[in-house]
Amino acid sequence: MAASGKVASFRLPPLPTIGEIIKLYNLRAERQLSQNFLLDLRLTDKIIRQAGNMKNACVCEVGPGPGGLTRSILNAGAADLLVVEKDKRFIPGLELLSEAAPGRVRIVHGDILTYRMDQSFPAHTAKKWEDEPPDLHIIGNLPFSVSTPLIITWLEQMANRSGPFVFGRTRLTLTFQKEVAERLTASTGSRQRSRLSVMAQYLSTVKNCFTIPGRAFVPKPDVDVGVVHFTPLAQPQIQQPFKLVQKLVRNVFQFRGKHCHRGLEMLFPEAKRLELAEELLRSADVDPTLRPVQLSMAHFRALADAYGRLCRENHELIGYDFREELRQKHQSQRRSSKSKEPHPHHPIKKEKC
Repeated sequence: MAASGKVASFRLPPLPTIGEIIKLYNLRAERQLSQNFLLDLRLTDKIIRQAGNMKNACVCEVGPGPGGLTRSILNAGAADLLVVEKDKRFIPGLELLSEAAPGRVRIVHGDILTYRMDQSFPAHTAKKWEDEPPDLHIIGNLPFSVSTPLIITWLEQMANRSGPFVFGRTRLTLTFQKEVAERLTASTGSRQRSRLSVMAQYLSTVKNCFTIPGRAFVPKPDVDVGVVHFTPLAQPQIQQPFKLVQKLVRNVFQFRGKHCHRGLEMLFPEAKRLELAEELLRSADVDPTLRPVQLSMAHFRALADAYGRLCRENHELIGYDFREELRQKHQSQRRSSKSKEPHPHHPIKKEKC
């Protein structure tokens, strides 16, 4: 990997425009894959500036497509750029960029949801978690269909310090639908406050950088797009396992219009539901009449700690799912109902009066 100042100032030679690349390789955005191309290099440059200093940096770009963001990353001086693209139609255009930047671009034809990023960069890239973030960035203009499951996957890896976070507090700069971007950064009491807000903010500093109008993309999506930057926190705001926090937060927000006790009750089996929910709220010192959007990070931290204690005292709680209990209850009721029905081959005889 090159790391000299000469590489840092390297700019790409003259190349066909992104529009010409699209025509050259007969590329079309697939709506069923939520693909939207960003052709304006001024906007792609602006996204890269939000990501931070790219000089001699290691970068993983997710879903580069025809390579607009890729060009901006290379022009900003990245020394080692790994692009992970699932759609093989884009590979020839990316190979053209790789030839224009010898030794600086690695192309992987694969799915980022299953790709092992923890093995993708040299060990010397890593820094201790408590130190400054490593010179490693994840950047992507994400398809809308995968953006939410992908950020949840990365947040879990962030909590576990796995995947790209084995190298330290790796920063992410990603695009989302404007509504999702607003949810990710929504504060306590905000109308947009959601499960995503809490899950992202307990683990990272989240910044909604700017909004790109939908008309800047080809084809034009029905919504505008937000650029969001994540920097993992040295100390998460909740010191409990990710799966426990995720379950707690999901239950709270499934009844977002109700008092918070309604969702919290569903963490517990029906037989002890009210008793354990009352104990949870009392232990966490949380007002049961607060709405989910009114719960602060301190509230969620206290609830997670209290729920963690209850799960340690009763090991079956962490695996409990009220939907499964409800499903089994309905099955039992159907079986009971069928057993009472007359058999079709043995009709009930009417008694003679």
